[in-house]
Amino acid sequence: MYVLIGGAGMVGLSLAQQLVELGHTIAVIDTEPAACRYAREQLGVMTFEGSAVNTQVLIEAGIRKADSVAAVLRNDALNLAMVTLAKHYGVSHILTRMRQRDFAEPYRIAGAHHVISTVDLAVSTMANAIEYPQVESMMHYEQGQVEVFKLAVSKESEVNGCTLIQVTEDPRFPAGSLIIGYQSHPHADLVIPDSNTILETGSTVLVVTQSELLHQVIDFFSS
Repeated sequence: MYVLIGGAGMVGLSLAQQLVELGHTIAVIDTEPAACRYAREQLGVMTFEGSAVNTQVLIEAGIRKADSVAAVLRNDALNLAMVTLAKHYGVSHILTRMRQRDFAEPYRIAGAHHVISTVDLAVSTMANAIEYPQVESMMHYEQGQVEVFKLAVSKESEVNGCTLIQVTEDPRFPAGSLIIGYQSHPHADLVIPDSNTILETGSTVLVVTQSELLHQVIDFFSS
C-alpha cells in the first residue's frame, strides 16, 4: 500500500517507521530539510521537501496514486487543508491527527475517514491506567460501548488451572463477554484459544465485553 504522510514530526516519523516495518511504501512531506533527510536516511522512506498543502508538492509526491493519506502537520488548520486536498484528489482513505476538538466536525465534512485526537488518547490511556492498574492495555469501540483489553491472570485468581470452557460456563463470568486471545507468558505469541485452553498463572487473556460489564470481568479474573 502506498501511504503519503504530511508532517515529519515525532508522530509522522513514528508512523512512517511502523508502516515500513509492516511492508508498506511510504512517502513523507515536510518543509524542514533536516526532518526529510532523517526520514530518508534513517527510515528508508521517500521524502518530498515542501508544504503538504501545496498542490504541486502533493502531485509530485504521488497523491493521485496514494491508497492512504495521513495528515499529521503542526496545526489543525494545515491538517484540514491537507484532508480537503486529499479528498479532492480522490484518496480513498484519509486520516488526520486532531489537536483541538472544535475541528472534529470540519474534518469529517472535509472528508477525513478517521480523526484521531492525541489529547483524548493520552487522557483515556492515563485514566484507564489509574482506574484499572491490573489491565495492560485497553481499546474502546462503538463510542465506548465495547471494550477490548488485556488482563493478566493473577496467582490469586480462582481461574488458574481452569479450561476456557470452565471459565465461560462459570455463572460469575458476565454473559456476553468473550475471551478472544491467550498468551501463556510475556514472550509467547498471542493465540486464539479454544475450549480446552488452560489458563495458567502469569498468562494473559484478551477479553471483549460491554462497558458496563468491565468491572465484573476484571473482578472475576482478579479474585
